[in-house]
Formats: sequence, C-alpha cells, structure tokens
Amino acid sequence: MKFESCFIRHADTRLFLPWNGTRLALVLTTMTALLLSVGCAKQYGDTKPADVDYYTCTMHPSVKSQDPKAKCPICSMDLVPVKKKDAAASAAAAEAVDYYTCTMHPSVKKQNPKDKCPICSMDLTPVKKKTEPAKETAAPEGAHDHAKMLAEHAAHDAASSSPPGEFTVATERQQLIGVTYAKVEPKTLVLPLRVVGMVTYDKRRHWDYVTRVDGYVEKLSVASKGELVEKDQPLVTIYSPDLLTTQREFIDLLRLRDRLSESSAEASRDSAGRLIEAAKRRLRLWNITDRQIEELERSRKPQETLTLYSPFRGVVQDIGVDQGRRVMNGDHLVDLADLSVVWVWAEFYQEELPLLKTNLAVAVSTSAYPGEKFAGKLAVIDPFINEAKRTVRARLEVENPDLKLRPDLYVDVDVTIEMGDGLTVPVRAVLPTGRHNIVFVEKGEGRLEPRFVELGRKFGDDYQVKEGLKEGERVVASANFLIDAEAKVQGALRSW
Repeated sequence: MKFESCFIRHADTRLFLPWNGTRLALVLTTMTALLLSVGCAKQYGDTKPADVDYYTCTMHPSVKSQDPKAKCPICSMDLVPVKKKDAAASAAAAEAVDYYTCTMHPSVKKQNPKDKCPICSMDLTPVKKKTEPAKETAAPEGAHDHAKMLAEHAAHDAASSSPPGEFTVATERQQLIGVTYAKVEPKTLVLPLRVVGMVTYDKRRHWDYVTRVDGYVEKLSVASKGELVEKDQPLVTIYSPDLLTTQREFIDLLRLRDRLSESSAEASRDSAGRLIEAAKRRLRLWNITDRQIEELERSRKPQETLTLYSPFRGVVQDIGVDQGRRVMNGDHLVDLADLSVVWVWAEFYQEELPLLKTNLAVAVSTSAYPGEKFAGKLAVIDPFINEAKRTVRARLEVENPDLKLRPDLYVDVDVTIEMGDGLTVPVRAVLPTGRHNIVFVEKGEGRLEPRFVELGRKFGDDYQVKEGLKEGERVVASANFLIDAEAKVQGALRSW
C-alpha cells in the first residue's frame, strides 16, 4: 500500500512528512511489544509466588485467600503472605501429633488440623504422641488381621479401665483459677425427702345417711355443707307411716310379754322375747338408736317422726334433700366427715420406694399456714406405680385437731430418713463423665491425682463414698472443669 504523505499540525505550523511502508511496520512492531509487555506484567503481577502458602489478615487470622491483591473482608486491610513450611518438617510434625484439641474444651478431639472447635469455634492445638508404637509386620493387602483387631480392642478397654496418672498444676496457677479443697470425712447420713400430696377425708370417719323407710322430710336441722356439727346433734327429722306402724307393733309385743310374765308357760315367754328382739333389730335397721329404743320401751308411746343424729363431731359434706320433700327407701340425705384425722396421698419417685416403710414419721406443711407443721405417719404404700409419672402413692394419716387441713388441699410432705454413718465427699468435688465418677486428690506441691470413685446415694450436699477414697484425704472442690482440662492436655486422663 502506498501512502503519499501524513499531515501533522505542530504549533500552528503545517509540516508534510513522507509516509512509507517501512515506517508503518516499525510503528506496528513497537506497539505490539508494548502491549505484550503490559500483559505479561499484569499476568505475573497477579500470580502468587511459589513459596507462599496463602494470604491472611494480621488482625483476623481466620481470613485466608489465594489472591495477593485481595483485601480483608472484615477490616479491609491488605493481606500479608504466609510462607509454606518445609515439606519434610511438616510431615514429621504431623506424624508426631496424636490429635488436635481445644484448650477450652479438651473433650474435643479431631484429626484434621484445620478443623475448628464445634463449641467455641477456636483453632485447635496439637497434642503430641507420648510414645511411638512398635512397628508390626503388615498383613497382606486386603487381608483381615483378626489378631490385630482383638489386640486393639483389648488395648482400648485397658486404657479405659486403667487408673489415671498424676499431673501437676502449679500452686500459683491453682490460686489464679480459684481452686479450693474439701476433706473426705465421715458424717451421719440423713436423707431428706420432700414430696407433694393432697388432703382427703378418712373413709373410715365418713358417714352417709340414706333413708331406710318411705316418708317425708319434716325438719332439716343443718343448713348447708361445711357446717360444723357436734356429736349427737340432730340432723334431719322424717315422718314415716311405716315407722309408726312398726313402733306400735313393738309396743304390742312389750304388752304381750308383760302378760305372759305372770303365766307359767315358759315357752310362751321365750317366744315373746324372741319377737321383741326381732322388732328391735328392725328398728335399728331404720337408723333408730338404742337410746331411742330404750325410751320407746319405757314410755310405751310411739313417735310419729324419726330424728337422725350425728354419730361424731364433724363437718357436713353434702345435703341431698330439702325440707318437706318426699323421700323413698335408699334416697340420699346428709353426708358427714370427721376431719380430726385426715388422709394425705403423697407421691414418691420409684427410686425412693426402698426407703419407705409403714409407721414412718412425716411432717406436713402448707402455704395456707406458713411455719406450721402437722405430724403424721405413713400408713399404706400403694403397690401399683403410676405408669405415666413413674411415681408411687403412699397414704399418710395426719392429726388435724383444729380442722385446718381441708379435703383437696395441696400440701408438702417432709420425710427425714436416717441411714447411719458413712464416708462422704462434697457433691461439687465429683466430676461425672458418664462412665466414671472422678475426683482430683491433692498429693502435695501442686501434684494432683485423678481418681475413679464409687458413690452411693446423695445426702443433701454430699455423696456417700463406697470405694476410692480414704478418710482425711483432700480433694478439689471447685474449678474442677479447669483442672480436668489440664489433666486432659497433660494426658493424665486417657479416657472419659
């Protein structure tokens, strides 16, 4: 291609230069070289060096990126390079590490060094292996080494059941984390139990009056339920024609007996006596008392009405009739309850069932009368367990002379059971792990020994010690979890 000329303006001066193919090729070559140099510089400028593992933020080490020009997404600072570790040294260090754990939660064990603590999300720290296992002849690939599997199971069981070893926590560090000690000592084992219960009336001290003759309620001597009645107080008066007829028959038999008493026929007198006793039994079945029968026998005057009296001092529980109403045989009249002694049905957990026995003393209290206790005793233990609540009911008999305890009242039942003397350790000193109960025994000069103990029942703030501790030994009573973390890190506890 032929170019005639190129027009160039410079300082308002027009200059015409010749433009040929050689000059054009030179310009194109120069421009291509510049573009390639810029592209290469950009390409190599964005590439991570070979000795750099990743880029991170000095303020936020959790940020990791492979882009050298990336910014921290949290604080927008430039990322700094982290050099790669020597491969051989990394492999040796990885082989020397047993597992990775969290310094705040030693129960966390991972094999991946990049894992986080699932509880607090902190970086895990390596725990070195104590001893190198002896190398064994490897089984052929794909073969099942049954002996090796049994050996591994036996080693795991031995590690789980073997006693833990001692470890050391400096006295200054113990003071910083707030370690205190308690002494293992014998005490009188007193087990306090507190359960809930409900008051009900004593069924043996409850009386339901029903009509035993047809008639009419002539007079109602009690007005409403809840009314306090004394012994022998009139309750209700009933007019009954049948009762009047029976009384007249009884009086006729009395007169017959009087006439036969002058006769010499002994058989006739015995027959009259049997008839009179039968008439008395009939009157008693109609709720006529012996005193009323004696009065009828003395006066020989039949009464047109029958008055029912209270057999004890109690409370009217229900009134089933009104004054003037006609009643028939079996109709409900008045219910009375003697509340001088009440029942309390208390519920105990099935674990407490072996501790219960009849005539066990109890104390009953209620929020209705703060500070007041009602003495009682355990009378009956229900042989059936509530399948929903897993509780067993016990019937208590409680003295209630002032009638303060009312039916259906909720109460608290306190039972104190003495179980002799025994060796005890504070509850706060025991670290339960699910498989074992562990205490940390002081050995002096900052040395502590984790020890498995066998415990009995809990008595208030103490456990009964059956095995594992001796009288007079001192155990850690506070900061147990921090001490346990130290024991885990130092490898004193090989298993939970």
